[in-house]
Amino acid sequence: MSDEYLCFFTSREPIGNLAFHVGDDIQRVNKNHLLLSQKLAYEQEHLVHMKQIHSNIVHVVTDEDGFSSPPTCDALVTNKKNTPLMVMVADCTPVLFYDSTCEVPFGCKAIGVAHVGREGAFSNIVKNVLKTMEQEYGSCAKDIFIEIGSSIGVCCYEVGQEIYDKAQPFHYAFTKGDTSYYLDVNKIILTQLKECGIKEENIKNEGVCTACNTKNYFSYRKEGKTGRFAGILMIRD
Repeated sequence: MSDEYLCFFTSREPIGNLAFHVGDDIQRVNKNHLLLSQKLAYEQEHLVHMKQIHSNIVHVVTDEDGFSSPPTCDALVTNKKNTPLMVMVADCTPVLFYDSTCEVPFGCKAIGVAHVGREGAFSNIVKNVLKTMEQEYGSCAKDIFIEIGSSIGVCCYEVGQEIYDKAQPFHYAFTKGDTSYYLDVNKIILTQLKECGIKEENIKNEGVCTACNTKNYFSYRKEGKTGRFAGILMIRD
């Protein structure tokens, strides 16, 4: 990661939960956001997060977006400097995209973040992000770098027959158990990224299972009602 960018994944400690919709005390969540903004040296009011809905919707950040007005979507893209983008997760995969070599006439850096759960993977949200970055900023897949944060692993993501039947194109990502299946969402994401032209050497994958590591990460599948950790990406001035 170049010094031109801020790229960071939080964990359970020391920052804690960053989501407002999980029943946590609002003042505590606001304090966590303030601590994170101070730690990473960005203006909290400039941060754009999302009302995530397990879609493949990509939102192009505008001047109307900010900390108090999150758009409803599951991915964000921007070329604005000093505008942190945040994706919150607790088993779903946080995927960060950054490009410092956008083509003329755009001539600007560009970034994106995506919340990729099962539905986002099945509907290929990463392809939508890359397509939007190309259309808006002239990005080219071969020049884009990817950071993939911690998420639930195939070891812990048990699903039933109905999910397997629904996911015909993705049977390569399932492992058969005794009475159910285990789904590897990251295998789908990595396949889709490479199909879109992302170079394997440009992908960094933390590869830590959140359900196996609840000491360090929140896991909805393992814990039920729980907090959210986050991936943050920003173009520095």
